Amino acid sequence: MDVYARYSPAIRDYIYRSGWDTLRAVQSAAGDVLFGTDAHLLLCASTASGKTEAALFPIITLMQEQPPTSIGCLYIAPLKALINDQFLRLNDVCAECNIPVWHWHGDVSDREKKRLMRRPSGILQITPESLEAMLFNRHAHVASLFGDLRFIVIDEIHAFLRGDRGGQALCLIERLSRAAGVNPRRVGLSATVGDPDSVGEFLAAGTKRRTIIPRIQSTPIKWRLSMQHFFNNGPQATDTDQSTVDSAPEPAVEASDSTADLLPVDEQPTDTAPVVADPGLAYIFEHTRGRKCLIFSNSREECETVTATLRRYCEARHEPDRFLIHHGNLSYSIRRQAEERMRQSEAALTVCTTSTLELGIDIGRLERAFQIDAPATVSSFLQRMGRTGRRGAPAEMWFVMRENHTEPRALLPETIPWELLQGIAVVQLYLEDRWVEAPHKRRLPYSLLYHQTMATLASGGEMLPPELAARVLTLPPFRNVSQDDFRTLLLHLLEIDHIQRTDRGGLLIGLAGERVVNDYKFYAVFRENEEYTVRCDSEELGTIVKPPPVMSKIAIAGHVWEVEEVDYKHHVVYCHRVGGVVHAYFGEEPGDIDNRVLERMRLLLLQTDNYAYLLPNAVARLADTRRLAARAGLGLRPLVPLGGDMYSLTPWLGSYAFLALERFLRLRCATRLGLSKDFDSFRPYYMRFTMQVPAADFYRILREEIARPLDPMDLLYPNEMPIFDKYDETLPASLTRKGFAYGVLDVDTMKQWIMALPD
Repeated sequence: MDVYARYSPAIRDYIYRSGWDTLRAVQSAAGDVLFGTDAHLLLCASTASGKTEAALFPIITLMQEQPPTSIGCLYIAPLKALINDQFLRLNDVCAECNIPVWHWHGDVSDREKKRLMRRPSGILQITPESLEAMLFNRHAHVASLFGDLRFIVIDEIHAFLRGDRGGQALCLIERLSRAAGVNPRRVGLSATVGDPDSVGEFLAAGTKRRTIIPRIQSTPIKWRLSMQHFFNNGPQATDTDQSTVDSAPEPAVEASDSTADLLPVDEQPTDTAPVVADPGLAYIFEHTRGRKCLIFSNSREECETVTATLRRYCEARHEPDRFLIHHGNLSYSIRRQAEERMRQSEAALTVCTTSTLELGIDIGRLERAFQIDAPATVSSFLQRMGRTGRRGAPAEMWFVMRENHTEPRALLPETIPWELLQGIAVVQLYLEDRWVEAPHKRRLPYSLLYHQTMATLASGGEMLPPELAARVLTLPPFRNVSQDDFRTLLLHLLEIDHIQRTDRGGLLIGLAGERVVNDYKFYAVFRENEEYTVRCDSEELGTIVKPPPVMSKIAIAGHVWEVEEVDYKHHVVYCHRVGGVVHAYFGEEPGDIDNRVLERMRLLLLQTDNYAYLLPNAVARLADTRRLAARAGLGLRPLVPLGGDMYSLTPWLGSYAFLALERFLRLRCATRLGLSKDFDSFRPYYMRFTMQVPAADFYRILREEIARPLDPMDLLYPNEMPIFDKYDETLPASLTRKGFAYGVLDVDTMKQWIMALPD
């Protein structure tokens, strides 16, 4: 098909004025599917490849040719900031095509929302949480809002694949379609999909349409990639004094669909970082100078510490502050200010951030990204790498791996640089195999089941139990939930007054349930810590958990503040700004590392390959680690003696298979192995314990125990309530335990690992 000729005249005029000579492959492929078939579409293409335009140009054309009588296209994105960014991006082309673009979330004015309610039309951009609120609070208007809905676009679809939020999105789409009587086509967009076929199944769940996934020939991608290692104090791995910055030139890698070629880069930094400084952060301080950069941290706490430290370095050098901060606990105004300054300012600024800037929010042309320690997933690495290198420049990522020197008496596993190994493994998995994590399929999402049951009752009113079951259990995420499990849930909710029974046998939201569903936090299915708003005078800085005592110090927004007053009733902390650096705390952030990443880490120890992106300290640290591992047999056998009756077990299993193995040892094998109570687990890398049997018997006992029947429920402790998802505490104990055993623990992978143990 000549896709360009099929576009509407207004779209062709826009393309001509934009100076495009030809359509990109992704745009031609999307046009073929959307114009020529009735199927769903999954577009997998690199960052900045034009996926959004590829999907929306045909949709806009079809809407122009046959204008819908309601909202014609629903655009779902994971972040409000991404919606705001795309809203500005789409306005120009849609205005010329006479297609209104609306956005709907907590920061959009009631005035604009009322305008949409009066005249539903065009394209609506929304987050899952805001769509939940819309279906909940405006249920009577759903038919008029979406009665002629033709398309649903899910941007950054990979962000919905590894938790309840993706299941919620599918439920919302199905509930909306039923209420409005429509069957819209679905379009998924992503730059980092590891198993396209599984994602295509996710996209089509609950429908009778197939998903077409065009195999788009990608053009070679140029990467400038480096990885350096630093001890936080003392000598470095190269045994040279590098108390400030490393001056070796960094290599670059060109990543294409074939092999990786090296591109030399000759760049000698000047030594201007503070002399008395954290060497890793001093390295970042120097190499962000004169450029627009992002610094990715794996936690909000680390992000705060890094920002505060780098700002102190500016003060020490009598330089203007060039560091901004952006993470999920900061106020909207602070996050928005960072985005606007990066987008509009010509100055060389750097934003310290977490995953909040991992997705495609436009913050201008970025020259370089830094990653402190290893990201948990290949997908995250690719997203972060893809934030740089647009408009023809190569993408550029500098890894900075940091660790403390271990104590002289430290045991073997404590001396391994796990973050360095994980960082190399993440990079190599993509360079060698183009591997990215597949969707995480939850078998029994009971927390989401509670949420959607309450949402269905709250929006739909009284229902008889069979009608409620028919509405809820037919939603795509609940295909493995039995009628008996749903009955158990309803009986429990009646007992705790979250629902109540009417005289005619119907079900309604109960008094306790009303307090849950009427809280704005109900719309989100991810867990939230109990948070306190932090204020300095009239300025809102963000939120924290566990408010500290008066006169103590907290870290937020890249500065340190002294607490003046804590309003426990209204959850507000009042403070004023002071100097210094303190550690922040925003709540736990569990990781989810795949089995393939750990297995690739193991292979690193057995190989002798060097990697062109490793800089001298990293090369030396990896070589030292390989020598140490070879002497101990680490990587060849999982059980390593540490002296006496103490051992370390390194199974090289991902987070949830590791957790299953840990429980299997404690609950099934402890007596036969003679395990002591001082069993330490350092997930997902190693376990350390003492036992009373010889090492040779360890493998035999595990194989014998795994040969016996094993129900995942056997891996729960007596009376344990493993709280994993948002509403697990609200569920009956039997479902909470069952959901954790069957939905979280990776028992199958653990079994395979044990059965493959040596004799």
